[in-house]
Amino acid sequence: MKKIAIKGTGSCSPERVVPNSYFETIIDTSDEWITTRTGIKERRMIEKGQAMSDLATLASASALQMAGFSADELDLIVIGTSTADMLSPSCGCMVQHRLGAKKAVAFDVNAACPGFIYGLAVAQKFMQDGSYSKALVVGGEIVSNRLDYKDRSTCVLFGDGAGAVVLGHSNGNDDGEILAMDIESDGDLWHLIHVPGGGSRIPASHEMIEKGLQYVRMQGNEVFKHAVRTLVGSARKIMAEQGITSDEIDWFIPHQANIRIMDVVAEKLGIPTEKVIVTVHKYGNTSAATIPVAFDEAVRSGRIRKGDLILVNSFGAGLTWGATLFRY
Repeated sequence: MKKIAIKGTGSCSPERVVPNSYFETIIDTSDEWITTRTGIKERRMIEKGQAMSDLATLASASALQMAGFSADELDLIVIGTSTADMLSPSCGCMVQHRLGAKKAVAFDVNAACPGFIYGLAVAQKFMQDGSYSKALVVGGEIVSNRLDYKDRSTCVLFGDGAGAVVLGHSNGNDDGEILAMDIESDGDLWHLIHVPGGGSRIPASHEMIEKGLQYVRMQGNEVFKHAVRTLVGSARKIMAEQGITSDEIDWFIPHQANIRIMDVVAEKLGIPTEKVIVTVHKYGNTSAATIPVAFDEAVRSGRIRKGDLILVNSFGAGLTWGATLFRY
């Protein structure tokens, strides 16, 4: 089985910054309330007319440039998103078209917040037998237009963004390697985070819009409990498989959903604060984009260097969750 490595990273966040003070003007909340409970100070949101493929294409181009690959070398594009430009075709096909990646097979993986990790797992399997040699994996989401701005339990949490990595076959230890992967789901708990309208069960209609069924609905307290349990369990599972202890982890990039969840998970895993990469304060929860965006920023700033051992994990609607351990 061939080893797979990350050859390049990229990310794209919208230019529009939405601070906590904005929400003070539209709902009963405050900057202090949001910051204390979530760690979020601001988030990025698209302008009217922008869509998922706009951010994904820019993030992908940046990752390709770092990797030194051209788009026509790609033979696989996997995009983790639940907010493609339209119901059909996939965002993957839109990005393939915009990049000019004519040889690549392209598709989406809808796994909500862990979509990037699911995408990595899919791409790794395609590449391990040598059938595919160069892959683009994107995690991204446009959540801002799926929010009910009268619901303070959800509207203050989310932002928009996209992050990407280019994968290739590893030449050895100095070239990095994806070491372990775990993806899991529990459909019994689908109701804890969901968007009820817009699909085949409740298709788009005037009634659907009047009832606000196109918006994200979430049971925050229940989500918190399941998130901590599953995130810790998934991370411990792959660390045990590899015989890796928390002391050996150079960087931990948890899903940037809520600073309290991140702190509890890191503590339970025995990973000190100085090894945890945090971006939730400036981007909010960008769903499938949180990990690849944070990873790209850490690489480009020099915090993450070649040879570093990195643990990432995420949790989201489905319920879905997963973790990845890799050496960059």
